[in-house]
Amino acid sequence: MNFYRVRQRFAAQKLNDVARVVRAELIPFPIRAGSRIAIAVGSRGIANLPVIVREVVEWVREHDAEPFIVPAMGSHGGATAEGQRKILENYGIDSAPIESLMEVVQLGPDAFMDREAFQSDGVILINRIKPHTSFHGRYESGLMKMIAIGLANDAGARAIHAGGVEALRDRIPAVARQIIATGKILFGVAIVENAYDETMVVRATCRIAEDEPALLELARANMPRLPVEDIDVLIVDEIGKDISGTGMDTNVIGRMRIAGQSEPTSPRIKMIVVRDLSPGSGDSAYGIGLADVTTRRLVEKTDWNVTNANVAASGFTERGKLPHAAETDEEALEFALAGNTDARIVRIKNTLHLDTLLASESVLAEIQGREVIEVLEPVAGLFTPF
Repeated sequence: MNFYRVRQRFAAQKLNDVARVVRAELIPFPIRAGSRIAIAVGSRGIANLPVIVREVVEWVREHDAEPFIVPAMGSHGGATAEGQRKILENYGIDSAPIESLMEVVQLGPDAFMDREAFQSDGVILINRIKPHTSFHGRYESGLMKMIAIGLANDAGARAIHAGGVEALRDRIPAVARQIIATGKILFGVAIVENAYDETMVVRATCRIAEDEPALLELARANMPRLPVEDIDVLIVDEIGKDISGTGMDTNVIGRMRIAGQSEPTSPRIKMIVVRDLSPGSGDSAYGIGLADVTTRRLVEKTDWNVTNANVAASGFTERGKLPHAAETDEEALEFALAGNTDARIVRIKNTLHLDTLLASESVLAEIQGREVIEVLEPVAGLFTPF
């Protein structure tokens, strides 16, 4: 079977000077001198995140106020204060002290807020806007979700996830509005990325509920996608919560694996092989249940306490189930192929980076000649380095 290295070309609009744009966006917002300001940062691997956080921190200090950073990531990091601190430190978030305690204040039946953030003089949110991996609606993954779940720590994450997908879709905006009504949220810094995982838009807004839907649609239009709809075997080199909340972006792979919920109609992938954890995964293999085959290497790297905490908080147990674990990559592929000698195979690094991939000859026959596809070269084998 022959394989080829292929490049996809996506729309590539991006910001060339992210720091300058952040500063320009912050100009309209006043900060009271002497106030103590919480800056909420999540667990996602966001392009230029240390730069954006640093500019917000310095801007707060220039107003003679005291900034500090609170993890706003629900149950991530094993639902522990130290685990969440470690995630931020690994991202290079070090421009202000990190206050990670996991204690919350309850503001309503499903409404919780990090105690340090609640006791501050105001909260600034920093998060990426993108389609969610478990549901679709007016608000998905972004500032509203950070308010309702991220800032609510493990208690709030469990409370909202306990109601399943419908609760996520309906309760996130309701709870977020309830917390916004406390006056504790000063504004949010929304980030939209292009298909190359580059910063495309940075927008500061105090009208979070009103402005987020348009930013979500912009993010949806600029998502990376696989080049074909029908794949026999998709090989994913790495999964991790720095790549997607579900390890792999369900919008890319066309799988939800939520009991009682219908699966997406495309893409149609028969078998998914996952090879390893990403360096920024925090050793969490949440989302491994979206795959059909994995490797012993991934299993041995996984911190199952962290992974199980993610599964428990989400309530989506199918996503935490361990698939067949092969001893080697070659054995994993053989298991997935099940004797199919003319399989349509695609290999990607992860679901964030789909610009360069490896494709079998049968896939190449479908995509060759498209304006957005460039065939780079044949490769010696499917597991050759990217």
